[in-house]
Amino acid sequence: MNEFAPVLDDEAVAVARVLANDHVADVVEALNHEPRETAIELLCAVPFERLVEIFDQPELEAAPELAEALPRPKASKLLTAMSVDRAADILRELDEPARSELLGALAPSLRATLLSILGYPEGSAASIMTTEFVSVPSDWTVGRTLDYIRKVERTRETIYAIYIVDPETQLLLRSTGLRRLITGDPEDSILSVAPDRMPVTVTPLTDRETLAQTISKYDLLALPVVDHGRILGIVTVDDIIDTMIEETTEDVHRFGGMEALDEPYMRMGFLAMIQKRAGWLCALFLSEMLTANAMQSYEGELEKAIVLTLFIPLIMSSGGNSGSQATSLVIRALALREIGLGDWWRVALRELPTGLVLGSILGVVGICRITLWQYFGFYDYGPHWMLIAATVGAALIGIVTFGSLSGSMLPFALKRIGFDPASASAPFVATLVDVTGLVIYFSVALVILRGTLL
Repeated sequence: MNEFAPVLDDEAVAVARVLANDHVADVVEALNHEPRETAIELLCAVPFERLVEIFDQPELEAAPELAEALPRPKASKLLTAMSVDRAADILRELDEPARSELLGALAPSLRATLLSILGYPEGSAASIMTTEFVSVPSDWTVGRTLDYIRKVERTRETIYAIYIVDPETQLLLRSTGLRRLITGDPEDSILSVAPDRMPVTVTPLTDRETLAQTISKYDLLALPVVDHGRILGIVTVDDIIDTMIEETTEDVHRFGGMEALDEPYMRMGFLAMIQKRAGWLCALFLSEMLTANAMQSYEGELEKAIVLTLFIPLIMSSGGNSGSQATSLVIRALALREIGLGDWWRVALRELPTGLVLGSILGVVGICRITLWQYFGFYDYGPHWMLIAATVGAALIGIVTFGSLSGSMLPFALKRIGFDPASASAPFVATLVDVTGLVIYFSVALVILRGTLL
């Protein structure tokens, strides 16, 4: 009998029974779709071991709020039984005094460990590491190590990597996989079965992107976090996947021209959603006002050649599209460390001819379109239609080239001044190119159409 379980009706008991038997991933998905009050009732009704499994899943939405709503004794017992990194994640999101109350109810050793993890910057290696790993002295044998693993297996998040430390200094010497232990002779030294090389490590302040790249590069399942030669914890591949999904989601939101959402879309409040989106929309709207100013500057030319206005949407969208393409490519390349800040000039030299070729392709398409419409009588552009076609074609070359060049350079500029390159959102790039595109378009028109339409 669960001492913390509330009295539930028959339907809730039936649902709780299902939650106790289904796969934990399905349970978490079901709970995420339940109202908070219902989710709390169901969590109180499931067996405690199952409760720990549920809260150990990073996909559980509003885990801090659900843990805070549990009876304090049960919440403290839950944090003690959970993996250390998940417990730290939950405590990090809790407000006072709930955090202090829960920390105060924990054993001193666990409290010290959690406070140590919480002391590191969010997103660093140490902030997402777990201290539940297997380490053994270098003077142990294979047989003794296997006996030790059997005893501590239930208290360790993972055992597929065993870390070998100096028995006196506790410095990390080697690491080995479980397969080597199983195939080794029980009387052999643990060092004899370990690869003769220093393990790949990271520092406590290593960022999440570097963690992901290191794990991917060396095909690791766990990465030790080391400070002055001593292992503090490990970051497992599943933790990296979870954090990278979160970071990628934030980048996608920013690239769409809004602030990153703190909660899932369907759980985001109406006012909170407005707040996240309104600021960027207002900034982009004010920027787009420069487009009106640019058109006002060429008001006289527009009055003389109304036909030029027909191609303004085509001109603006082509420049914005080319800029957005270049921005997307560069932001991704920067994120994957394929290029660095010092490569800006290489990117510029690459995008300049690319923009010229792409602009020429669009220019030819634009000229062909005007020619066909004039030839088949779909629209009469007047006696100077060939000059109008040349104006559109030349303007597209300049605008697409400028869009590609400016779109590729903007992420470098933002990163140089300390901003996230993902802030170079597609709408922001499009706005920038819209204004300059109009200037290029009308400047080309003044050169080609002077003495005829202008």
